[in-house]
Amino acid sequence: MMDLYELWKHFRLLSDTDGYSPEEREFLGKFLSREYALKEQKKREHLLRMSGIKRVKLLSDFNWAFNPKIPREKVMEFMQTDWLQKPCNLVLIGPSGVGKSHVASALCYDAVTKGRQTVFLTLFDLTAKLMKARSAYNLIDYYAKVPVLCLDEVGYVMPTREHADYLFQIVSKRVEMGTTIVTTNLIPSQWGKVFDSTTASAILDRLSMNGMFLTFEGKSYRNRKGE
Repeated sequence: MMDLYELWKHFRLLSDTDGYSPEEREFLGKFLSREYALKEQKKREHLLRMSGIKRVKLLSDFNWAFNPKIPREKVMEFMQTDWLQKPCNLVLIGPSGVGKSHVASALCYDAVTKGRQTVFLTLFDLTAKLMKARSAYNLIDYYAKVPVLCLDEVGYVMPTREHADYLFQIVSKRVEMGTTIVTTNLIPSQWGKVFDSTTASAILDRLSMNGMFLTFEGKSYRNRKGE
């Protein structure tokens, strides 16, 4: 919690706190603290609306016991890094239904709660937006600069050569600008199935810079009711 002096600086107030009595400073401290809290709440609500996160998911809600081979320690280790301050990459690999998107979405929500602009979207949605954009280059620039970007479901659609090149440009520009999270059903050696081999190698090369690749193994969580 910020003290009165810090709140004064935050709101860029011009008068001097020394000009107020202790009682007035106490009142102003409570008032500005409340205003600051409301301002931060509104900011988080706006960031969440703009993020593309359709349903809030938390890591605390994730059923780690269902698939004990999922690298929980590595996920928690990643969260303990400076991933919101220093650009880095996280690639979650595994079959459909094991929780990759849940973990990725939870990380994005964590970023939002900490005031970081975040975008969560599937590769399909990204390519659709690029197709409809008046200026693909402006959209590339936007996704390249957003502090946290999650590309979900890489491997389920085959982008055109042009869109694959756009994706490379986004990932490449982000190496020194923001954190990128990717979920995919393909191991790196299989990325040539959806991208040409040169583009696949180039994208993977950029993701490996300050990157962590985690493999999720296990049964589909979506089929648990049928067991």
